[in-house]
This record gives sequence, structure tokens and C-alpha cells, in this order.
Amino acid sequence: MLRGLLISKHYRPQFSGHETFPLRQLWLRKAFDAVHQAGGVASKSIFGDPAAIARFGVGKNMVAAIRHWALACDVIEETANGYAIGRVGEIFFGANGLDPYLEHPASAWLVHWYLAGEGQRSTTWYWLFNHVTGPMFDRLDVVRGLRNYCDDVKHSRSSMATIERDVDTCLRSYAPRSNNAAIEDFVEPVLGELGLISHLRSSEYTFRIGAKPSLPDGVVLFALARSWAQFATTANTLSLETIAYDTGAVGPVFKLDLDSLAERLARIEQTSNGAFAWSETAGLKQVIRRSEVDPFDFLGGAYGARPRQRH
Repeated sequence: MLRGLLISKHYRPQFSGHETFPLRQLWLRKAFDAVHQAGGVASKSIFGDPAAIARFGVGKNMVAAIRHWALACDVIEETANGYAIGRVGEIFFGANGLDPYLEHPASAWLVHWYLAGEGQRSTTWYWLFNHVTGPMFDRLDVVRGLRNYCDDVKHSRSSMATIERDVDTCLRSYAPRSNNAAIEDFVEPVLGELGLISHLRSSEYTFRIGAKPSLPDGVVLFALARSWAQFATTANTLSLETIAYDTGAVGPVFKLDLDSLAERLARIEQTSNGAFAWSETAGLKQVIRRSEVDPFDFLGGAYGARPRQRH
């Protein structure tokens, strides 16, 4: 039975908005700069007025894609009258931004978390990483699964063709098909560098499950705290199995195998500066939450900054 975010009564599936363009490296910065130059709060016309093409230096469809990805990754956020700077936008590109040109591996992993772990405006990403459980999968099965999901939740706004285009865009984001991909698919990749998906043949793909050396502990801690707050608000402990296998959890989203995840969690007291602790009492492996935390406090550590001291 389907569970988790996708069946929440507040969740609205979305399979469009990116105009079939995978996210490119400079696009999030372009969206941030446009809103920032408008004083931090921009009108809705900033992505749609006649000057938008010159403002962003791309075609009309790409402007729409820039808006979509920036909203999906919390670089900007919608307001009643337009757009404001999102918290991730400030962290990446603000006055004390951690990665002004989106060059650090932590940034790509954080973007991936927002798309596949939070799933706002990116239903296919969330479905693929949380509801496709085997190491190998077929593109056609993913499309059919999403179509069945839409039928189950009575979401009739997205056609089969729309879902197919969304699945294709998702897969091209991580694994461009070298035999027939457009040259643009290889330009300034953001998610492709993560090595999460490989194209095998025809419509067959495989997840690369393993340790993920480029994934910083700070991003893992951020993701753990975000998912904990959303799905286990009142619990003070989470088992290793929950973190490794539950829908929307760290393990499935980052495709970490059980041993490498356990290795990370075993040092969590040190990496979280005491916010979490690891326990193996009576053979039960679990993480203990010692205090309420702001997930964003962990991101500095992902870029080499020291975490805040806890008292």
C-alpha cells in the first residue's frame, strides 16, 4: 500500500514546469540574482515580462524552467504578489553564501534532496527514489506506476504524455542517454555528477547503490532532520531500518546501502555536535534525537564550516 508524502491530503502532484529542461548549473543563481536585484521581493512579471529573455539570457521556455527549478529547490519562494528569496537561495548565494557558483558537491546533493526527498513540484523524482525499490528499473514501468498513482489519488490533470515527458526529464537529469541525447544535456550538469543512476540499454536503468563518498555528512544530517520533523515529529528515536528503508528517508533518497549508512550514523554524535546520538542497546541500532534542531544548522558543516556549539 502506498504511504508517505504522495498520499498526504495536502500534497498536489506536479509533472511539468521545467519545459523538459534538466537543471543547469547557473540557473539557480540567475533566479536568485533576478529576485535579489529587485530588492529581495519581485513581482510575478519578473519571469514573464518582455524583458525576461534579456534578463536571464535564455529563451522563453528556459526562463520558465529557471523559475520552476528555483522554486522546487527553495532558492526562491512564491508570495501572494510575486517571489522572495528562499532559505536555500540565501545559503547558496546570499551575502555570506556558501557556494556562489554552485560548484561544491554538497550543493548538488542538497538540490537532489529537495527534488527526491521533499518532492514539491517534483513528483516523479520523489516517486523514482522512494517507490521504485529494486536496483534496476524500466522507464516504462515508472511511467505506468505514476499513471496508476494519479488514478488512485484522482489526479486527472496530467496526461500520460505529460508524465512520460517528466520521467524522461528526470532520467536525463541523472543519466543522459549517450546514444541519442542532445548536446545540451551534457552542458553544466548539476545532478548528473552525483552518479546515482546509470543508463543500461533501451529503456532500462540502474541505481548506483553504495557509500557515496562525495555526499557530506552535513547534507545527510540536514536530510535526516527534515524527514524526522515531517514524518516522526514526536519520536525521539529512529531505527536504522527506518532511516535506511522508509519512504522519504535518507537511505532511499541517497541510495545508501545499509552498511555505509550505519557507518555514517555510528559517528553521528560527533558530526551533529551532540544533537543526535547512536545507540546499539540490546542489539537495536537506532539514532536518538537529544534536542530539537534546525536542519539548516548542519549545512555549514557540509561546506567545511564548524557546526554551532550546543548546550
